[in-house]
Amino acid sequence: MTTFADLGLTPNLLKALERLEFTTPTPIQMQAIPHVLAGRDLMGLAQTGTGKTAAFGLPLLNRILGLGHPPAPRTVRALILAPTRELVGQIADHLTQFTKGTSVKVMKVIGGSSLNKQAELLARGSDVLVATPGRLIDLLERRALTLDATGFLVLDEADQMLDMGFIHLLRKIARYLPHKRQTLMFSATMPKLIDDLAEEYLRDPVKVAVNPPGKTADRIEHAVHFTTQGDKAKLLEDYLLTHQGEAALVFNRTKHGAEKLMKLLVSWGFSAGSIHGNKSQGHRERTLAAFRNGELKVLVATDVAARGIDIPLVRHVYNYDMPNVPDNYVHRIGRTARAGASGKAVAFCAPAEMDELRAVEKVTGQPLAVIGGTPHVGGGGSRPTHAPRRPGQEQGGSKPRPPKSAARPGEKPAGTGQKPAFQGQRAGKPGVRSNEPGQGKTYAARPQGQSPRPQGQAPRRAEGGGRPPRRSGS
Repeated sequence: MTTFADLGLTPNLLKALERLEFTTPTPIQMQAIPHVLAGRDLMGLAQTGTGKTAAFGLPLLNRILGLGHPPAPRTVRALILAPTRELVGQIADHLTQFTKGTSVKVMKVIGGSSLNKQAELLARGSDVLVATPGRLIDLLERRALTLDATGFLVLDEADQMLDMGFIHLLRKIARYLPHKRQTLMFSATMPKLIDDLAEEYLRDPVKVAVNPPGKTADRIEHAVHFTTQGDKAKLLEDYLLTHQGEAALVFNRTKHGAEKLMKLLVSWGFSAGSIHGNKSQGHRERTLAAFRNGELKVLVATDVAARGIDIPLVRHVYNYDMPNVPDNYVHRIGRTARAGASGKAVAFCAPAEMDELRAVEKVTGQPLAVIGGTPHVGGGGSRPTHAPRRPGQEQGGSKPRPPKSAARPGEKPAGTGQKPAFQGQRAGKPGVRSNEPGQGKTYAARPQGQSPRPQGQAPRRAEGGGRPPRRSGS
């Protein structure tokens, strides 16, 4: 069995790994670390949760520790670029843990924090700088740092950086970097733009691949539950009540929708929070910290969090909205089954989302198991166009529930609704009918002063609307 000692890491790093209980290298670490230590450029294909941070971080730190002298003022020895603030924070935290007790300085710069304070810290020089592209450009244009002495460059989650419109910023940053450097690029998918970017950034790279693009982790049980858009909130409540006390991550397509859903869950008594692009950096960090330490049991997020959350306690992922970028499905459900654990993911699919479901199944290479409802008419693809219905079941709806023996205080006796189908789950709670059958655009208000269901439906435009993000908000 290969160990970290077999890979040629220094005693300082081996002690840190022992302290952190890192015992056996993951496949991406075993393949990448020797090549990086040898000074080769590298193109790595690996899904989220496979240990990529250690795969590039450990050999870079190993080489920096061998330099034996501090960095010069305003210089950066190793630059790591990541697409989101959350991912930058996660990488910086891991590298700081690896270098505890050494002289290596790890810094991070992101939008939403004081530009002047970041410039002051960079004036002392940095061994490793983890940054979002937009904030790095802001600092470079202010001459708060120089990349002339940067010998190592890492592009993490390169495909998402392209999806978020960072290609022009990446090319601009490249002009500040020395030609002689070691470059590492990691991506979960390999679209043509990644090929082009690799040719531009890498020189004679070694290519390593752990999981083919679109492959989900083997420890994740993922499935689809067919429902109407208007019944999604009630269906989510049923699932959350079934697994009370277990950490759950809920993905919504829009910032407005995520915030609205979070407030609804709180009004129903759940300890829930939200993170999305409209939240300040301080709020996002506090919310993630509360979710990580168990104060919050439910986190509602947009895709800004799909690749920036590494919380082993997450056991359930709910795709409240199907992703409009199918590759994001793999990253979303990859937030569970971390650190060797298992996890479950459920996608809620409304009639208008059948195209998104087919796109997800094309990316994953297999149809999602159906654990609730009936495939909507006109689904096509891997779904039957006219699925058989059970007696009493509406076309395109979900199977009827048995009546409950008891209702909440102030509620009428239970009617029919939807039931999660994982083994061991309780009978579902009554659903709330929409005013227009099949449309699901409104909810009936709860009786006796209880919180009303949300009226209307949030716009389906993806967060950011496909426009390149503002640099200051990276």
